[in-house]
Order: sequence, then structure tokens, then C-alpha cells
Amino acid sequence: MEIIRAKHMGFCFGVGKAIDICREVMADKENKKKKVYILGMIVHNEYVVEKLKKEGFLEITENDILEGKDNLQEDDVVIIRAHGTTKQIFDILNSKRAKVVDATCVFVNVIRKNLVEMEDKGNEIIFIGDKEHPEVKGIMSFGKNVQIYMNLDELKKATILPEKNYCLLTQTTLNKKKLNEIKSYLEKFYKNVKILDKVCSATQVRQEAVVELAKTVDILIVIGGKNSSNTRKLYEISREINENIYLVEKADDLKIEWFEKKEKIGITAGASTPEEIIIEIENRIRGIFNE
Repeated sequence: MEIIRAKHMGFCFGVGKAIDICREVMADKENKKKKVYILGMIVHNEYVVEKLKKEGFLEITENDILEGKDNLQEDDVVIIRAHGTTKQIFDILNSKRAKVVDATCVFVNVIRKNLVEMEDKGNEIIFIGDKEHPEVKGIMSFGKNVQIYMNLDELKKATILPEKNYCLLTQTTLNKKKLNEIKSYLEKFYKNVKILDKVCSATQVRQEAVVELAKTVDILIVIGGKNSSNTRKLYEISREINENIYLVEKADDLKIEWFEKKEKIGITAGASTPEEIIIEIENRIRGIFNE
């Protein structure tokens, strides 16, 4: 039995930075006597969230804030998660005079900035992504009239007028292959759509690495939160190549029968998956073979 890791996997820069910011906030002497909240899940991984709660962080949701159920006081600290949040939430937090610490991923912030700038120049915005994802909700809230589509099939139904100028933006975790298909379609039929390719480089190299790995192993385990967009895309991409692909959040999710007559075991992990979870799962796999 051989366990092979993907060349690129696990924590990305944005996730690592968000967690570092949390630790820096808690280490600041000025915050020792304050309540320190994290807005929603700092990253899409239950293990990471629970670990931070044990370290003293409190959790607050956007619904709590919107419905006035937050109990926030002036100078309470609120850390904005890596996926960012909406303009309305920023405005409410500022009105309450909370101390806002923005841990939004730099790539998400770039797309948000591009959206505002392109609208100011008179462009209509077309956005490709999951409208229910917090990253997308946050970015869209800074726009005036954003058209959003999940994929190329939905985009083909859009009304794109020849007399207007458009700008295409995407969710940071969009499948690069799907983005290239969208590019080809727009370049062929709509010359008035400016395409800003802002798919996160960390997402891209992880997707390329899992494609390479899925071709060479008997079974591939994708580790990450089941509500994590980038983890789901790693799963979906590899399933197109190898049918023996399984998505797990923790070691207890592994099933012995998956590994019957399998010798080469591939491992990859979403951008919010900590190293200790990866190691725990690798050790459980070794235990299965030892049994």
C-alpha cells in the first residue's frame, strides 16, 4: 500500500492569513478584556471553527446582526471571515462602533474592487458563481445590478445587448476548465464582454494537481468541509477521471470497504483543511491496511 499526496493541497494563503489574524487579535493586550467575535465560519471547516471557539472566540452570524439579536457593544471586536461579508453588514458594524478586523481573502477583495471599478466605468457586470455562497453574496452586495449565473448553460440564456459593455467576474474557486469554456463562448459570440480572470491561483494549482493525481491512483480521498466550495470542486473534477473518489471531513468518515484491492491511495485536501486532519486520516488509512 502506498499513500500519495497531491503536489498542492491543504491550507491556502487566504485561509492561513485569516487564522493568523485571529491569533494576532487574541494576542493583543488591548483585546484581552473585550469580547472577540468571528463572523460566521472563519473558514469552511468545522474542526478549525471548533478549535477557535475553545481558544475563546465567540461566533456571531449575519442573521444575528441583521435581526438585531447580536448584543454587540461599542469596541467589541468582530473578525470578518476569509470569505468576506456584505456591504450592509460592514455598515451595521460601523454604526455600532464595533472594532472590525477584516480577514477577507485578498483575492476576494480584488474581485470586489474590480466590480466597483468596472461599474463606475459604465460596464454591466456578469458574475459566474454560486449565488448562495457567502463569498459571492458579499462581492455582489457592493454592486448595483449584477447578473449572476452558475455555469455556461445558464449564461447562454442571458440577454447580452450588443450596444452595452459588460465585464465578466467569477467566484475565486471556479473550476478553471469551466471558466475556459465560458471564455471560448463569450469570445466567439460577444466581443463586448471584458473577461477578468481572477480565479485564485491557489485554487488553480490544487485543481491541476488533483487531476494529475486522480489519473495515477486506485482510490482518491478528498479531505475537507462538505460546505466548502473549493473542496467540492476538487471532488467533482477528480470524479470525471476516476470513479473511486470519496469526500470526507474526518477520519471516522472512512469506510474499510473502499480500500479493498486498492494499493495506490491518493490524498488531496481543500484549502480550509488543516494539516493535523490530513495526518489523522493518513494514519487511519494505514491502520485499515494493518488490520
